Formats: sequence, structure tokens, C-alpha cells
Amino acid sequence: MNWQYLVGVVILLIIYFSVFFVIAQIKNNNSIVDIGWGLGFVLVSWFSLIYTILNPNLTLYLFQIVVTVLVTLWGLRLFLYIGIRNFKKPEDYRYVEMREKWKGKNPQVQAFLRVFMAQAGFMFLISFPILAAYTSTKDVPLALVIIGAIITLTGLFFEGVGDYQLRQFIKKAENKGKIMQSGLWKYTRHPNYFGETLIWWGLLVIVVLSTYGYLAPVSPLLITYLLLFVSGIPLLEKRYKDNPEFQAYAAKTSVFFPWVPKK
Repeated sequence: MNWQYLVGVVILLIIYFSVFFVIAQIKNNNSIVDIGWGLGFVLVSWFSLIYTILNPNLTLYLFQIVVTVLVTLWGLRLFLYIGIRNFKKPEDYRYVEMREKWKGKNPQVQAFLRVFMAQAGFMFLISFPILAAYTSTKDVPLALVIIGAIITLTGLFFEGVGDYQLRQFIKKAENKGKIMQSGLWKYTRHPNYFGETLIWWGLLVIVVLSTYGYLAPVSPLLITYLLLFVSGIPLLEKRYKDNPEFQAYAAKTSVFFPWVPKK
């Protein structure tokens, strides 16, 4: 295991989220941390690539480059999407509630440790496919690289197109208060979440036979669990539990996996 490389990744993440913490304090908006999610993985990927290229004792493999390219495509799109959508918005209600709870308890220290550094730690765990790729001392079968890349690109399609379709729907004044039920949203209530999980499962396929690939399942398993059972679908659908239009939509539309709607 290349511990020097892993320590470098940890230091990078601490610095990265510390910068976002400073920006958040200037804007008095801790939800700025959400904008940094996608870009953070891009930085980890490119740090890993450059570290490998500059280290004469390491060999650069094709599958590592593929992982970096795929993560970059996903991370930059997500960074721009969330950044454009959220940068000028007021602080998200979740972070407002945290502020209220931390009043009189060093709220800035609480935010630094429990929001920004916690996000850094979580990103390190989710980065396991990237870390497994760049700590590998052997190549992986090209067939797995191709299959994994196809799965990841399919996930990018669902997440990117789903977000775009929803954005266009929300922009129209006549859709205010209505539920998106067309495009990819006709076949799954959460095409973006489905795409997100697919991305990480695809990356796992690419790296699973690398030297430390047995550690990589932590990432897609954690992402899938959180989106399906904790902070993703349950939290979002709870907001619409009293909405008749959403309940009618939910009755005929698959919650996660794309499927033909019920009649």
C-alpha cells in the first residue's frame, strides 16, 4: 500500500474543504459545501494521476486514466450544475437548522468539524475506487475496463439528462407546484439517484481486480444505501407525502430502477 500517496490525498481533502469553509463563512452559508462535492473527486483523481506520472517507481496503467477521465466528466458536470443552481441561493434549511442547534456552542468550530471535515472524511471513503486504482501494482483486464466504463457512462446519462430535464421543467412558470412526470422521470421517480449509484458501481467493475480492489465496494454500497434508505429518496419523498399528484405519480412509477409505468 502506498501510504505516502494516501496521506497526500488526505492533506489535499483537508485543504480543499478548508477553502470551502472560509468561503462559507464569508457568505454566511454553510451549504456552499454541497457545491464542492463533485469537484473534490476531480481533484483527487488528477492528484492521483499526476502523482503517478511524476513518481519514477510507479507504473501508469490505462484503467487508471479511464477512471480519471470518467470521474472528471461526472465531477465537473455536477460541480457546474450545483454551483450554478445554488451559489446565489440562501442557506439550505438543513444547515440553518444546524446553526440553530449550535448557537452558543462555537458554531464555526462545529461547522468546520461536523460539516466540512466530515465531508472530507466521507469523500475519502467514497473515493475508494480511485484510491484502489492508483495504489494498484498490476493492470486489470481490458474487458472489465470497457464494461465498467459503459456502466459509468450510462449512469452519467441518467444523472445528467435527468437533472437537465428537471431543470427545464422547473423553469416554466406553468409547472410551478407540479410534479415532473415526463422524460426519464416517466420511468423512474429518481433518474438522477439511479444514475449516481450506477456511476460508482461502474467504477467498481473497472478496479475490482486491481491490487486493492477488494476495498472498493465500500463506495457504491455506501452511496446506494444512503440514497435508497437515508438522505436521498426517503428525505425527498417525505416532503411530498401529502401531495395527491405525487402519490398518484408514485403509484404508477418505479421508485428507483427505470421501468415501464403502470397503467
